[in-house]
Amino acid sequence: MGISDEPKIDCHAHVFDPTRFPYGADVGYHPEGQEIGTADQLVQVMDSHGVRHVLLVQPNSGYGGDNRCMLDAIRRYPGRFRGVAIAGLDTGPDALQALKAAGVVGVAFNPTFHGTAHYRDIEGLMERLATLDMFAQFQCEGDQLLAFAPLIARLPVRVLIDHCGRPTPEDGLGQPGFAALLKLAGTGRVFVKLSGYSKFSRGAYPFEDTWPYVDALVSAFTPQRCMWASDWPFLRAPERQDYGPLAGLAERLLPEPEQRRAVLWETPRRLFGFGGDDARP
Repeated sequence: MGISDEPKIDCHAHVFDPTRFPYGADVGYHPEGQEIGTADQLVQVMDSHGVRHVLLVQPNSGYGGDNRCMLDAIRRYPGRFRGVAIAGLDTGPDALQALKAAGVVGVAFNPTFHGTAHYRDIEGLMERLATLDMFAQFQCEGDQLLAFAPLIARLPVRVLIDHCGRPTPEDGLGQPGFAALLKLAGTGRVFVKLSGYSKFSRGAYPFEDTWPYVDALVSAFTPQRCMWASDWPFLRAPERQDYGPLAGLAERLLPEPEQRRAVLWETPRRLFGFGGDDARP
């Protein structure tokens, strides 16, 4: 059985539909051309590659905190999608509960986009997410995680780390931000997405300088706390990317079938409440 035949859950993709949901005038970057990917187009990609479910992530590009396009996709394709929303730091329990009822499992924090100072007063929102059993999702790069690691370790909130933590390849496995990420494996509440290699690799596909970081994360977190993602439709990619080769790279990085099944299917199915083995479209 090839990788396309194995059941998969993609844990990081975006939807853009500017015809039905126009971009915000105050949002700095508006995806266009091949960067646009509607929910209908994403479902076609899923069906072509054996992907049964997707965790949609609300993008800062195009929409920012306007979650309507993502929520519409979840509503129109029952059971196929869950979401990670963008919400203000002052978002209260009722608004979070409404998002959860609409299929949202967490809230995204993106210091790579806003900087760490933007999230200085994050503790209250993280506590509310913990109370509702929702995730706090972080996209950090370099050593940015150091600003949040003590809070993550202290608060009883479940955490998703985007794109392997986006380490700096030439700085090695001992760089402070990545070392802090590995240490968070001891909490049992932190989960890592094996994805986004082009965002921190210094080379082209298959991004070989990122492989030692993937190996270290799988070793520290185990396949039961790692998940796979494509990052479709590949915003601001430095060169052309395609879904098939990225799925094939997962087969190379996770050569053991049981290990691969945990990362591609069992772990995200358990975490995000997707259907069982027979949950096909």
